[in-house]
Amino acid sequence: MTYCLGMKVASGLVAIADRRLTSGTEVSSNRKVSVHQLDHHSLFIMTSGLRSVRDKAITYFKEVIEEKDRSFNKLYKAVNAFGEQVRRVANEDREALTAAGLNFNLNAIVGGQLEDDDEHKLYMLYPEGNWVEVDQGTPFRIIGNSGYGKPLLYRNLKYDASLQDALKIGFLAFDATRISANDVDYPLDVVIYPKDSFHLTEHRLEKEDMEIIANQWSALLNNSVRKLPDDWMSPIFDKIPH
Repeated sequence: MTYCLGMKVASGLVAIADRRLTSGTEVSSNRKVSVHQLDHHSLFIMTSGLRSVRDKAITYFKEVIEEKDRSFNKLYKAVNAFGEQVRRVANEDREALTAAGLNFNLNAIVGGQLEDDDEHKLYMLYPEGNWVEVDQGTPFRIIGNSGYGKPLLYRNLKYDASLQDALKIGFLAFDATRISANDVDYPLDVVIYPKDSFHLTEHRLEKEDMEIIANQWSALLNNSVRKLPDDWMSPIFDKIPH
């Protein structure tokens, strides 16, 4: 399984992707975020799904970028081009995958800013090659194992959050997923894009880098539960025979 989270806030973009790959009982590690950067031209792609179709679609897209890079002056045009490669891979591989009992399940999050974009952008792209743009109402998208981190993101991530707060909230959403699912784990690839900077910063986080933060968060949660008032439970427990 995969955990890839893209967040769009007023101050920029934050992307988090785990590296864990599982195939039956085999566990391995591989990068799930691809970064492309030139002057006034910055984008990243995070993918989930079968590794074979992910790698193939990214390889095809890199060839398109090499040939037509300067024709992409807005990010949605690059997203359209990647969607075309996703459909291409689907046409080539779907029949064989179906025969093997597998689904074509490539999803992607694409973010960045190209020279004629009025601001940084974030898109969710589906296996059919179509996409939606992430807006201020729900400033994040998750692909892969998405259920466990969403409650924390819905409650805490606001569009006016700083990049630092977005990364902090994003990590805690990953940590909730890691605790709950054995197919998501370290290391984490982090990509930061400050608005209008046309520069993507990459960093890898290992378990030992974040262990203190994860333990501190767990302790804070446990302490908060104990501090919640109990009076609302009295009508329930008063009914219990003594």
